[in-house]
Amino acid sequence: MPRFYFAGDLASGERLRLPAEIVRHVRALRLRPGDSIVLFDGAGGEVPARIVARERRGLEVELGERRNIDRESPLAVTLVQAISTGERMDATIEKAVELGVAAIRPVVSARTQGRLDPARAQAKLAHWRRIAIAACEQCGRNRLPPIEPPAALAECLVRLPERSLKLLLSPRGERRLRDALGPGEREIVIACGPEGGFDEAEEALLRSAGFVAVRLGPRVLRTETAAPAALAALNALAGDF
Repeated sequence: MPRFYFAGDLASGERLRLPAEIVRHVRALRLRPGDSIVLFDGAGGEVPARIVARERRGLEVELGERRNIDRESPLAVTLVQAISTGERMDATIEKAVELGVAAIRPVVSARTQGRLDPARAQAKLAHWRRIAIAACEQCGRNRLPPIEPPAALAECLVRLPERSLKLLLSPRGERRLRDALGPGEREIVIACGPEGGFDEAEEALLRSAGFVAVRLGPRVLRTETAAPAALAALNALAGDF
């Protein structure tokens, strides 16, 4: 059943008019009055809805019973992701959301290609949040993971959860991922560099902030592969897969 994010209250039994963005998707799917969809609010709940009226400029639906369905990962993983170029960053965010990431913090690193002025950074953030919404719609998540505005690496590090396990993804890592994950660890931060990885100064900064460098096998992974691979491995180790 088609799923859509609705940024507002979803009260059982009410009728509401769908926003234009959802209407465009519904029309593309050629749904008609009597057809059903699911709306979710991004805070943990979803509501089945039936299309009851189709007007020239909009659609009205009748809401069913709200359901609080949890499809989250057993791990609360924050991804500190150095900004990569174009589609690579988009792919990283999409797959990270599908794999259950709890939050994403984009950072500007020494090897980030190009610089973001405030207007461009705001546009990028809005774009990434739309990607996260689409990924939640597809994978069934009812909670939207927050994506913070781009920040410098040093600024990001001072605002991380204090008691979390901090893992730096690096081909120079001394430990394997499975060896770094202790029993009962549930709050984790993983840091992933851009194309070419973090430079030596940044790796030193991450280590001084408590990050343990781990490797993901004997192969060097692309930036858009590394974080999703780590998330999948962590989920498997935690019993989510």
